[in-house]
Amino acid sequence: MVAKRIIPCLDVKDGMTVKGIHFEGLRSVGDPVELGAKYASDGADELVYLDISATYEGRSTFTSLVSRIADRINIPFTVGGGISSLDDASRLLDAGADKISINSAAIARPDLISEIARRYGSQFVVVAIDAKLTGDGRWVATTHGGRHLTDRELFAWASEAAGRGAGEILLTSMEHDGVRGGYPCDLFARITSELSIPVIASGGAGSVEDICDVLDRGHADAALAASIFHYGTCTIGDVKQALSDRNITVRI
Repeated sequence: MVAKRIIPCLDVKDGMTVKGIHFEGLRSVGDPVELGAKYASDGADELVYLDISATYEGRSTFTSLVSRIADRINIPFTVGGGISSLDDASRLLDAGADKISINSAAIARPDLISEIARRYGSQFVVVAIDAKLTGDGRWVATTHGGRHLTDRELFAWASEAAGRGAGEILLTSMEHDGVRGGYPCDLFARITSELSIPVIASGGAGSVEDICDVLDRGHADAALAASIFHYGTCTIGDVKQALSDRNITVRI
């Protein structure tokens, strides 16, 4: 059985790791290279770094940071934020990233998924989807940190992204992101049943049990979390031990 993965997420702004709720009220939680190295040492399977600096200078700083991360960290890491072209993806992969994550740009121009997959392979492409539940009970994809609803129905868009060459889907429920109230396990159980590629669950981890639930009942292939690791609510070791106690395969 394929081992479930635990993936700390580090949002980066102006060269520092930050955390907030729904990408607002941001506060610094540490140096991204040192924090990433700590998580790697603690047993993280992978890392995700998201550049939330919007300017060109911010992207340039982030590329330099990716090079430093690659020099220091010995586990796979994914980078995302502001990637809108094949050149953007190439710049970050050439700097040492193992995978790139695309979100709004993929919705705006779905061919970007195929272009990157053809150049580098599907295993390098993660399509991130920030989803919201609408008043009529539909899950739809959003852009701009969940602020703009699109006409893309979540399950149809995830299936299209997989068909275009995405190697993984990183799904975030925007209602649950940052509030540490648990993941919507029913949502993840449905999307994993409809896709043949791995799904990473994001948005909602407030406890060890929350992560266990989304990997067990939600059938997610990996769990992404930030606050509970940044603020010391639990360690990666705590999570993996709890998963092992449930007879869920993890790398100890």
